[in-house]
Amino acid sequence: MKSRITVITIGVDDLEQSLQFYRDGLGLSTEGIVGEEFEHGAVAFFDLQNGLRLAIWPRESIAHDTGLSESEPNPAEFTLGHNVSSKAEVDEVMKQAENAGARIAKQAQDTFWGGYAGYFQDPDGHLWEVVWNPEMLPED
Repeated sequence: MKSRITVITIGVDDLEQSLQFYRDGLGLSTEGIVGEEFEHGAVAFFDLQNGLRLAIWPRESIAHDTGLSESEPNPAEFTLGHNVSSKAEVDEVMKQAENAGARIAKQAQDTFWGGYAGYFQDPDGHLWEVVWNPEMLPED
């Protein structure tokens, strides 16, 4: 299989609240909510990098589209890693997330593998790792 992941979709309970968190709180670029004319179609996309987008879509709509039942989310199932260029930037992003309404799950600190990282949860409990990993720095 050749990897062609272009969208990471996370389920949310309140689309407007999540839109405000990611757009206004974290400053991610978006055209806002689209697809409202379709039942179970309302979604918002955020540009990340190199053609990768983050989508927020109501959990109810994901369940409807997949035919699966909704279940209680578990924040420890996966993390979204945001690799930044310095320890100071980790601290800045963590503070920005907290100011936007995120719950800090773990304050930023030096890691056992030589980096620096902290964790926050968005309004729906999704876990984000803000990390400075000098071995995996993204190209700007």
